Amino acid sequence: MSARGRPSRRGRASRQRLLQRFRIVRLMRSRRGPEPGGGSEEAEVVRRRLGFGFWLAVIWLLAMAFVSLFAPMLPLADPTEVAFGGPRESPSLDAWFGTDALGRDVFARTMHGARISLAVGGFAIVFGMVVGGGMGILAGYYRGRLDQGVGFVFFVLLSFPALVLAILITATLERSLLVVSLTIGILSIAPVGLLARASTLVYAEREFVAAARVLGARHGRIIVRELLPNVVIPMGALTLLGMAVAVVAEGSLAFLGLSVAGDDAISWGKMIVDGAGLRDLQNSTHVAMFPVAVMFLTVLALNFAGDRIRQYFDVKELPF
Repeated sequence: MSARGRPSRRGRASRQRLLQRFRIVRLMRSRRGPEPGGGSEEAEVVRRRLGFGFWLAVIWLLAMAFVSLFAPMLPLADPTEVAFGGPRESPSLDAWFGTDALGRDVFARTMHGARISLAVGGFAIVFGMVVGGGMGILAGYYRGRLDQGVGFVFFVLLSFPALVLAILITATLERSLLVVSLTIGILSIAPVGLLARASTLVYAEREFVAAARVLGARHGRIIVRELLPNVVIPMGALTLLGMAVAVVAEGSLAFLGLSVAGDDAISWGKMIVDGAGLRDLQNSTHVAMFPVAVMFLTVLALNFAGDRIRQYFDVKELPF
C-alpha cells in the first residue's frame, strides 16, 4: 500500500493476474461442460437441441416436397378431370377430400397444388437470398458509397407498398410461374439484404478477417472464405421463414386473380378461391377447408423449423 492508502503498482499488477486466472478457470469449466446441479447459461447452451417438433416439421416438409416433385407419377386422379364425381360430394374412400363444384377430386388437386405453391415460395426466397444477400454482404464489407447506395435501394423497396408493387408487376406482365416467383422474390430482397448487411458488419471486424487481410488475402477470398460461411447461418434460418411468407403471398395474389394463369396451373391459393363462394362455405366447407389445412400445416412447419434453426445456431458470447 502507498502512503495515501491506495494500492501500489505491484499490488495492482497482482490483482490483474488474479482476475486473469479467474477468467481462465471459468473458461476451462465452460468448455468441460456444466457442473452438476448448475443452471448456468453455459449449461443451457450445452443442452440445446432441435427437438422432436423440429423433426416432425421436417418430415412434413419432405413429404410435401416429394409430392410436389412426383405428383404426376403418383397414383392420383387427374386434377383437371371434370365430373370425376358428383359436384360438391363429401369426403369418401373414392375421393378422400371430396369433390368441388365441377366434380373434380379435391385431394388430387391439393397434392398437385403443392407444386406451384412450393415452387413459387422456393424460387422467390432463393432469388431474394442471392440478390439481396449478395448486395447486403458487399455493402457491409466495402461500406462507403456502395453501402449508401445499396441501403437507399433497400429502403425504397421497404417503403413501397408490397401489395401494390406485386399487383403492378403481375398485372403488367404475363402471369407465368417465373413472373409470379420473381415478383415475390423482389419483395424479399430488402429484408434478406438488411440481415446480410448487419451480419457482415459484425463479422468484418473479427480477428480472423483482420488476420486474412494481414496475410494479404484479396477481398474476394475474404468474402467467400471468411465472411460467407458465417453470414449464411442466420440467412439459412431466414430461408424457411421467408419461404413461408412467399407461400402465403402467392395465396394472396390468387385471391386477387393475379396468381399463375391457366386452368392447369393449380395452387393452394387458387383452390381456396374456388371454394370461397357463399354456397361452398355454407354447405361444402371441405372444398376450401382441406387446401387451407394443408397450406396452414406447411407454413407452420416452415416457420417452426426456421425458428428452431435460428435458435440452435444463435451463438452467444459469454462474458467473463
